[in-house]
Amino acid sequence: MPQRNDSAIWSGLFRISAESGQTLQAQIRQAIVAAILDRQIAASMPLPSCRILAEKLGVARGTVVLAFQQLVDQGFLVARERRGHFVNPEVLATPAKPQQKSIDQANEIDWKSRRQIAASDMPRPAKQENWIKSSYPFVYGQFDPALFPTAEWRECNRMALAVLEIRNWAADMVDRDDPLLIEQIQARLLPRRGIFANPDEIIVTLGAQHALYMLATLLMTKGSKVAMEDPGYPDARSIFRLAGADIHPTPVDQSGIVTSSIPNDAGFVFVTPSHHCPTMVPLSAERRQDLLARASRHNQIIIEDGYDSQLLDEAPQQALKSIDRSGRVIYVGSMSKTLAPGLRLGYIVASADLISELRALRRFMLRHPPANNQRAVALFLSLGHHEALVRRLSSAFDERRKRLVQAISAFLPEWRSTDSAGGTSLWLEGPRGTDSRGLSEAAAARSVIIEPGDRFFDQADKPSRFMRLGISSIALQHIEPGIRELATAAGRRPAAA
Repeated sequence: MPQRNDSAIWSGLFRISAESGQTLQAQIRQAIVAAILDRQIAASMPLPSCRILAEKLGVARGTVVLAFQQLVDQGFLVARERRGHFVNPEVLATPAKPQQKSIDQANEIDWKSRRQIAASDMPRPAKQENWIKSSYPFVYGQFDPALFPTAEWRECNRMALAVLEIRNWAADMVDRDDPLLIEQIQARLLPRRGIFANPDEIIVTLGAQHALYMLATLLMTKGSKVAMEDPGYPDARSIFRLAGADIHPTPVDQSGIVTSSIPNDAGFVFVTPSHHCPTMVPLSAERRQDLLARASRHNQIIIEDGYDSQLLDEAPQQALKSIDRSGRVIYVGSMSKTLAPGLRLGYIVASADLISELRALRRFMLRHPPANNQRAVALFLSLGHHEALVRRLSSAFDERRKRLVQAISAFLPEWRSTDSAGGTSLWLEGPRGTDSRGLSEAAAARSVIIEPGDRFFDQADKPSRFMRLGISSIALQHIEPGIRELATAAGRRPAAA
């Protein structure tokens, strides 16, 4: 906690001058009020004592005492017995005053014109900041606090903080990863997907998006053609476009991406074969073989996102990477859907040469993901906690998905769903004329959060009758009432129970 006598904190806040036309007391009050309104003093930070501040400013202690007392009377400060003076939290609760511009607006820099990539112009993610306060959060990619393994995760973090463990992760590893985590990914996560890799064929990332950004930065350039599922993963599309790539939208049907529609001159193909984003349909065995054959024939690189594949499926399919014999498939994995999305931990599996290049690139970006988190996750995996969690989540989500399908059939029978085993969401197609964007706004007014489907299409500016409903963060008993409310928002009168 900041100390009241830390001179470095206060040195820039007070500019007292005998040449000023104001009294010393007024100058002290003005300096403190300005610091409070500019949010330069936190509510938890005690101000210097009257004696210390008087000595620092070279004024009488009584001058400071009177300044502090008047600020207390005005409501800017509160005096706490034996602790000193603090900023009144009520003052900090009001909006901060606008910062005055200290430069000539005519000469102000136009940063937008100077940028080399248009990151802010890319489609924004769905706004779900307050999903946890919603009664019926059908959101994707969030976690259920009731299912989070709090005790097990706390145990692994305590173990990672043991003296001997700290020695393993506290040093700068430059471009390396925690060897225990690489070992656990190699032995416990990848075999579930049918992938067997050497340690030098694996790199840890800050989630799947970081993995895709590194791959795009390293491999793509202006004019690179990328075939992508349409509808498909919107952030992957944006990442590739930021690298200068041209996106070729490729249709998807009940068997996954239509491989015959992939252009021969595409240098890259991005796919989510285990569960397609967002329809959740798996890529058929015939399409998988055709995709690999085409990639070999036309010298294409396949980027496989193991989207929503961490859970246990009734009829699991192996990863595309597991049947690749040419080394053309790059596998991107993540632990966001099982452990926690906020942990931001993922990995890439590819040839050793490519992984070596990715390590060199990552070193210039962030060196390596936080090693303490890597060690805690490695311990979580090694103790079997993750496998137990996967079983628990798979069972809970399977029950929720079945309840959701039943509720949709009962209260939204005109909506068609693509229910596939496994995964944490359902993709629905509404009747013609439906605008899912408008529906999401009407549903939000009834405390129901859904995700409109337009953002998943390459032409995202067109109205869409599709929507995605997530099941990872909504309790089982809230699913049916939530769909009832959604049906009401859609203009249907739910049938009596």
